[in-house]
Amino acid sequence: MAASTNADHATVLDINAHPTAQKLNARCLEFFTEVQDLTPGKDLEWRLNTHYGPGNPYYQDFCEYILQGLKEGWVAETKLDGNRYRRGKIALPGSENRFFSIAAVYMDSQDVYSGQYHAHPYGEINCVVQIDKTAELKGMQGWQGAGWTSPGPGTHHYPQ
Repeated sequence: MAASTNADHATVLDINAHPTAQKLNARCLEFFTEVQDLTPGKDLEWRLNTHYGPGNPYYQDFCEYILQGLKEGWVAETKLDGNRYRRGKIALPGSENRFFSIAAVYMDSQDVYSGQYHAHPYGEINCVVQIDKTAELKGMQGWQGAGWTSPGPGTHHYPQ
């Protein structure tokens, strides 16, 4: 199932073994073409939530593929804190994907939970896919459900 594991212990997925992962990767590449020159931060977070949020074809496809991948077992398959905090790398940054990486994180949202502390030297774009409609992720604009967060370059935090 996995091709390799990197230093943070999250497995790098062999997308060729999973047709739904291939669809997700292809759709992400289309999206990266549209956002590749935008700088992560509050302005991008607002833009993504306004123009690419729930109801947008990209967002809807990302949710569909991620939820299907969760059922198929290839999304966030590396357990970091049992089943309540898992992560997986779908694609590493490289020229074939415009130097974006694609990762999936699963966090149990029944109680407030903090993931591993990390930094964003170049920023980050998060597509928040709710498994439970009450789930929220703390982003730059505070707590939110479905949509996008985009910590800017140089930011750091414990994901919650």
